[in-house]
Amino acid sequence: MSDAGHDMRSASVAEDWRAGGFGLYVHWPFCVAKCPYCDFNSHVAAAVDQPRWAAALAAEVARLGAELPGRVLGSVFFGGGTPSLMAPETVAAVLDAARAAWPMANDVEVTLEANPTSVEAGRFRGYADAGVNRLSLGVQALRDADLRRLGRMHSGAEARAALDIARAAFRRVSFDLIYARQDQTRAAWRAELSDALAMAADHLSLYQLTIEPETAFGARHARGGLKGLPGEDLASDLWFDTQEICEAAGMPAYEVSNHARPEAESRHNLVYWRQGDWAAVGPGAHGRITLPEGRMATEAHRAPGAWLAAVEASGSGESLREAVPRDEAAVEYLLMGLRLTEGVELARLDALGWHMPEAKIVELEGLGLVARMGGQLRTTAAGRPVLNAILRELAA
Repeated sequence: MSDAGHDMRSASVAEDWRAGGFGLYVHWPFCVAKCPYCDFNSHVAAAVDQPRWAAALAAEVARLGAELPGRVLGSVFFGGGTPSLMAPETVAAVLDAARAAWPMANDVEVTLEANPTSVEAGRFRGYADAGVNRLSLGVQALRDADLRRLGRMHSGAEARAALDIARAAFRRVSFDLIYARQDQTRAAWRAELSDALAMAADHLSLYQLTIEPETAFGARHARGGLKGLPGEDLASDLWFDTQEICEAAGMPAYEVSNHARPEAESRHNLVYWRQGDWAAVGPGAHGRITLPEGRMATEAHRAPGAWLAAVEASGSGESLREAVPRDEAAVEYLLMGLRLTEGVELARLDALGWHMPEAKIVELEGLGLVARMGGQLRTTAAGRPVLNAILRELAA
């Protein structure tokens, strides 16, 4: 390749993140109680020094803003943990730091995760005044018996009341449900999902219950507990029921586990799935940022105390920063992008130096599992249930 050709390829790789956009992730690690299925970096704390944490989070945003000047910030996501335990003043301090660090898009999406037990109308008004315009509510189930089994601290009635408060405060509202739960039948899930769709959110995240080894559920399962989990056939039926009911209600899947009304997709999560750049602050937060020297993976200290001490002592909460090789960046894009109904751009993969195995694509096309259309490779309706098998074939 000529020097000019190499320079053009290098420039295209350096600018690759623009295809996915730029966002900020803020991790709030504290919860009232640890859910038995959760393997996120969350910690139970009786009291939190909110001004101290606000200052540290704002300082981290400023540090990353200095490294990534001039970016237009398209989304901010407060995740956790339970971010609705943050004082509205803490949220405001972080958003003020973000506005100082980067110009914000006119339609910037600012999401905050909340649990129904921590919902207060006054607090929500404070978040809205700070700039939050989208709420993601961790409902998980609408049936009280199932909520107790999942270790949740709210009732179905509290979840519905929280959603009413959220809709009054925010223009956009999403909530999560977990299915494939213990002793759950298809009829029960279909009824519950229909109830959920009637609750007027514009986005639903619908996850099959998975038993992660480093959780209370994982330990219980290993001891022979957690009776009544669905077998493979029932879990598959529940997935198909989910697709059918949501599509009929005007909320088709745009990603494997996420459904939305038109124009209501989570813009921040699309940054991840489209492999844009996201700055990440807070304990255990993982980011991807593109610098002149290349794409970097960042991680922060997981323990809240260690992270806070590092920020205050050294000016950085990062525990790791390492280059992402170009071929790994391409595979990340393939693995994440094929989760989306829109699929991946073949030209973008080619620019990253990843040449798709033509023979395997032709074979998968012949099986009706993938399709090429308008320069995109995407899974078909028949392929989405076996996405993991498709990814193994293509990324091998």
